[in-house]
Amino acid sequence: MKALVWTEPEKAEVRDVPKPEPSRGQTRVKVTYCGICGSDIGIFHGKHPRAKAPLVLGHEFIGVIDEINGEAGSFAIGDRVAGWPNIPCKECYFCKLGIPHVCKNLKITGIDLDGGAAEYVVCDTENLVRLDDSLSDTAAAIIEPLAVAVRSLHQASFKSLSTAAVLGAGPIGIMVAVMLKYAGASRIIISDIDEGRLDLCRDFGFETVNAARTSLSEYVQETTNGVGTDYVFECTGTEEGSLEMSKVCRIGGLICQTGVHKMPHQVDLRDINFKEQQIIGSRGHTMGEFAQAAAFAPRIQSDLEKAVTQIVPLMESDRVFDYLSDPEMVTVKVVVDCRV
Repeated sequence: MKALVWTEPEKAEVRDVPKPEPSRGQTRVKVTYCGICGSDIGIFHGKHPRAKAPLVLGHEFIGVIDEINGEAGSFAIGDRVAGWPNIPCKECYFCKLGIPHVCKNLKITGIDLDGGAAEYVVCDTENLVRLDDSLSDTAAAIIEPLAVAVRSLHQASFKSLSTAAVLGAGPIGIMVAVMLKYAGASRIIISDIDEGRLDLCRDFGFETVNAARTSLSEYVQETTNGVGTDYVFECTGTEEGSLEMSKVCRIGGLICQTGVHKMPHQVDLRDINFKEQQIIGSRGHTMGEFAQAAAFAPRIQSDLEKAVTQIVPLMESDRVFDYLSDPEMVTVKVVVDCRV
């Protein structure tokens, strides 16, 4: 079969690799679409601490069940499904505590083992969710980032009619803003330094700030009479974001750290003290939240489709990282079409 394989830092190519065979308890999925995300970019640049070449990339996959080894449960050959990419050990303290998505020994499809940017991928059958017939493949391809946003709002215990600022208009930031809209936020401000992404955000109806031209914290203070927003979702993973988030958040407000920082960054802890702010982390999503995202996706299909900015054929997928680094191209979510 054909697959997008990371071979060494700064190099990925489409290769012929053996079709995977499902072990007991696993299902083989004939992949339709597979999203490319920040983790894949980190792997491509050789910066992921666990990924080892050669590796088939991709953990955001959807497709059709091709073969089931063992108990099928409610699934059947031909079902359209999305795969929860996490593989917890089920034995550590955190798995037994009921939070296996933060398993001490967690493995992830497309990072620790071959992923879904290929014609076929294998997945634990219990990790599959069935897709509604009304949901387009394009919208379904962004269920995994949507689940990250669901987790973030749960972690923040977001309350309707609250105000929120989202730092970063990448796929995760936009999905957080989308979920805030449907969760009843009274005001959503989203910032980025990419004007093309901000144009897309305006199409969603979000209030935008170009942080390369305007100080987000000053803008928020000016437009809230010096109060700030009730919630801040930091989705940039950058030092600028970590320093700004406490300035944007109001006294007694809550900051949800959604973006993954690749190194330690400064936070103004004086604000946390004197403004009595809360900071909470959010990492990935549970299987339950993944299923919730899949179930909710048909209701917001048009928003999900709008966030998919490029669909690239698998045979040309070795170019996806060029697209993602091209400053002239507006990219939010890039998806690989794995139907060969």
